[in-house]
Amino acid sequence: MTCGLKTTTGADLLSWLADQLRASATIRANLPYLASAEEHAVHLEALRKEVTAALHDGLIEDFVRARATTDPGRPIPSLPFVNGIPADENLHVHLTASGAWREVDSEGHVVMNAGGQQWTFAAPVLAVVEHLTGGRTASKGELAVASSLPVGQLAILVTELVTADVAAVSRRR
Repeated sequence: MTCGLKTTTGADLLSWLADQLRASATIRANLPYLASAEEHAVHLEALRKEVTAALHDGLIEDFVRARATTDPGRPIPSLPFVNGIPADENLHVHLTASGAWREVDSEGHVVMNAGGQQWTFAAPVLAVVEHLTGGRTASKGELAVASSLPVGQLAILVTELVTADVAAVSRRR
């Protein structure tokens, strides 16, 4: 049996950064290759400013976090629940995707990233997302108490995560 580890290099970071910078009109603008040397210098300076601003101190952490959230993890079937997760407070929930993270946006919404996908939830879901992104397994009853959400609403949320292959449910024995 062999095992390989994939290293992450500066080239990986720069490739990811180039994709992020595509949102900039300056980066997407046509190169003025038929223009004068002076116009070349102006364009290069504008590009230099964009790239330099993007190379901020937290860039490596941003890259690692973004890359981790694209890992689909290991899908685990939540049998026998193939048509949705029932509103059963005794079912236990855990994330199957590694690298999941969450934040609260400027409007107070909870944003969760896992398995290359992103969800935006209302503020009461924060307690649920904190439990799950913290790597803990919890019963839906525990999550209902922590979040003050009805078990039925949690079932809808958990069904969404299970359908996306980033979470699984089970019965503890």
